[in-house]
This record gives sequence, C-alpha cells and structure tokens, in this order.
Amino acid sequence: MNYREYIKEGRERLYKAGQGEQAAQLLMVELCRHKGINLYLDMEEPIDEEIRVDYLEAIHEMEKGKPLSYVLGYESFYGYDFMVNEDVLIPRPETEELVGLVLSLYDEHFSDRDHVDVFDVATGSGAIGITLNLEERKMDVIASDISAKAIDVAYQNNEKLGGHVQFIVGDMLEPFIDRDLHCDICVCNPPYIPSDEQMEHSVVDYEPHVALFGGEDGLKFYRELFEKADQVLRPQSFLAFEIGYDQREALSALAKSYFPDAKIQVHKDMSGKDRMLTIERGF
Repeated sequence: MNYREYIKEGRERLYKAGQGEQAAQLLMVELCRHKGINLYLDMEEPIDEEIRVDYLEAIHEMEKGKPLSYVLGYESFYGYDFMVNEDVLIPRPETEELVGLVLSLYDEHFSDRDHVDVFDVATGSGAIGITLNLEERKMDVIASDISAKAIDVAYQNNEKLGGHVQFIVGDMLEPFIDRDLHCDICVCNPPYIPSDEQMEHSVVDYEPHVALFGGEDGLKFYRELFEKADQVLRPQSFLAFEIGYDQREALSALAKSYFPDAKIQVHKDMSGKDRMLTIERGF
C-alpha cells in the first residue's frame, strides 16, 4: 500500500471513531517531514516501513481520543517545535497572537532599553516565555508554574530551542514575591475555563485540569494575580493575558477595580473574538 491508501484508511478509522478525520493526513505529513520525505511528491510510492508502523500506532491512539500533538510529542508554535505531553497544555494558535501582541507593546515602550525583565506566569510547556526570549534577546525571561512536571517540560524545550529562560516552581506570582523579584512585563495564559463548562473529551480527558479550569466563573486566577501584581511590577510596566472569548466585560471591570489609572484594553484575535487583555501602567 502507498501513502495515499494509508491516509484514506486512517481517515476512515478516525471518522468511525468520531474523531477529526483530517488529523490522519496531518499525522502522515509530520511523520514524513521528520524523515525528509516529501509526501506530496511521493504520495503514490510504497510507504516507508518505519512510518507505516508509527502511523498505525498513532491512529490507534487517536481513535481513543488522544490529541495529535500528544501522539507526535510536539506542537508547532510561532515557528518552533515545542515538546508536549499530558503534563502541559497543547499551545494554541490564539496564544501565538498573545506573543505577537507582547512583542508589539515591547517595541512601543521598551525598544530603547538594553534589557527588560519578563515574568511568564503559568508557563506550561514554556511556549510563551521561550518564544519571547528567542524573538527578542533583550527580554530576560523568568517562567513559573505550579507543576514541577510542567517546568521539566519547559526546561527541556528551552534547552532544545536554545533559549535563555530561567524557571521556578510556584503558584502564580508567589515565587517571584518570595524572591523579591520585579518585572517590566508580566504575561500569563492562566486557567480561565469555568469549572462546570462542558468540553471536548480530547481536551478534558488528556490535558491537565490544573491548567484549564479557573474556578466557578473562570476568573479565579486573574483575581489572584491582579491582587498581588503591585508587589512585582515596576512603575512603568504592562501585563498581558489570554482570556476567554466571553470574558471581556467581567475582566475589564475587574482590571479597572485594581488598576484605576492604567490603560486597559481588550484585543480581538484573527477570528474576531475577544482573546487578549492588556494593562499598561505609568506610560
């Protein structure tokens, strides 16, 4: 059998299992890419035996609902391949937009500085903090997470990608406060899904709940961070967050109550949904 026939088989199996059938082709593309095979030129060629075995094993896992990124062991983010496993969330495209927004605000406020101190809170795989450091070497990034297992994944990604990020284990801002550390930029993609919200099985059955759910209304971790932000932020600084698409009003009001003199903005993602919140102080 050739590559095309195996892709067809994979699509059919995933369809019958109620999973996204397009993932079968994406899987084959990735397996071929890592062996230097141009799938679209070799589609009618007999399949490589190693790829065949890996492909069928992966399809079996995906039939049970396992996300493609966990099957492959990595996810592409901002042009970099980040190792992922079930100890960390899979980085999403909307989070790439948060990175782009932070880089834009950095250019606006700090481009003339020799360096800026950045805290990446609840870092997970390290995708945000490592990418910021790789894209702008003047950013000295310290990343934290409550999960030691997540920090281990982030550390490995930092080593593999050539980043210079420091990592500490701790809950939200506590490890920075405990060490009397201060920053110019604080970025965070916190758990923001309400605890009773129904989600796809491929998410809730595999991705870490500690990185998904943000209390009854989804705002628990924003409140905690806003309450303690003054202990780590310098007078001229900004915060940037990913938010739920329906949290604009609640989070804007909450931010205003903690930062009455700051410039508070909600930004839309590429699909037109409210997705990012920024708080600019002292500029």
